Amino acid sequence: MSNIDLIIEERPRDLGNFMVGRLLPFRGKRMVGPFIFIDHMGPVCMDDHQNMDVPPHPHIGLSTLTYLFEGNIMHRDSLGTEIEITPGQVNWMTAGKGIVHSERTPEYLRHSGKMLHGLQIWVALPLELEETEPSFYHASEEDLPHWEQNGISYKLIAGKAFGHTSPVPVYSPLFFVEIKSKDRQTLRIGQELQGEAAMYILEGSIESDGEHFEPKRILVAKDSSLCDFTMEANTTIYVFGGEAFPEERLIYWNFVASRQELIDKAKKDWQEQNFPKIAGETEFVPLPS
Repeated sequence: MSNIDLIIEERPRDLGNFMVGRLLPFRGKRMVGPFIFIDHMGPVCMDDHQNMDVPPHPHIGLSTLTYLFEGNIMHRDSLGTEIEITPGQVNWMTAGKGIVHSERTPEYLRHSGKMLHGLQIWVALPLELEETEPSFYHASEEDLPHWEQNGISYKLIAGKAFGHTSPVPVYSPLFFVEIKSKDRQTLRIGQELQGEAAMYILEGSIESDGEHFEPKRILVAKDSSLCDFTMEANTTIYVFGGEAFPEERLIYWNFVASRQELIDKAKKDWQEQNFPKIAGETEFVPLPS
């Protein structure tokens, strides 16, 4: 981007049985549009004795977006949803006033070698919907708009951009787009984007104002209307953002809210196990001390 305002490097975080790269929130940039949290999971190779096991844990005030490049995750939640997500698909879970979910390696893969690589993203809900009823939506890869233009491949994972609309039911103006190029290409996409904008470099590199930028970092634009950059050959990026909220958002553990009292209530409810339960699961992640 020709007007880079901030570069955010991945910071390692240990989630127990595997490491992630934390991208958002960042002390210098808490949110990009409504995007408030992004973890880069993996790539991690797990043997026949290693599995992903994130026991039941709660959320409020946000939608989670899970997008995998490699691997498989079984999602179960307190709505009764039980669905496996595979690469190229989207799991979109809206917590609203409260939901509980678990994420695990599917049973049929638990005793074999496997890979896991993807993005775990939280999108804050607008003020009038942060206490809405929870819901879940799954999109298969073929459901997502995808097209090619001037040798560049695009996939719209969520929101609206470039004259296309993703079926993922978002709650505020936003965009999350995958862009791939096999050859060196210059893009000028600023006029297609509204609100704040940033880019995550997954593989390859991009050039902006004579500088090269490598993977595992977010580039935040000063002005989305000036998003011009060059993608080197065999590069994959994710451009995301949208309209920023007028109110601040607070984040504590898995809770996002506009008011501290909502965070405090969620903490108390989880400590007292008053959140809805996942059928058949008795484990849970304790509230951090």
